[in-house]
Amino acid sequence: MANIEKLKQYNLITYILYILGFFVGLTPIVAIIMNYLKRNEMRGTWLESHSDWQIRTFWVSLIGYLIGGLLTTILIGFGILFVVFIWHIYRLAKGLMALNNNEPINPV
Repeated sequence: MANIEKLKQYNLITYILYILGFFVGLTPIVAIIMNYLKRNEMRGTWLESHSDWQIRTFWVSLIGYLIGGLLTTILIGFGILFVVFIWHIYRLAKGLMALNNNEPINPV
């Protein structure tokens, strides 16, 4: 049980690092590395879903921000960046709420 609490704290730290990424650009890189380092340790627990959720959020957001950034020259990119930003915030908020309630999250 103590290990689950440590892993929950670990997940909380990675969520915070992802949120800090809106202000300090490199913290999501640290968080994704942390996710991959502890992924096997979380396997089989309800926290595995949070690790998968964070990993998927990172990669989809990164791709979305890159595509949006490239397309800003034809203006549609600004809309894409806005949608990705809102989706990114939603994913982090939903994950944090589920973690706070000790609930798994559907990693899709």
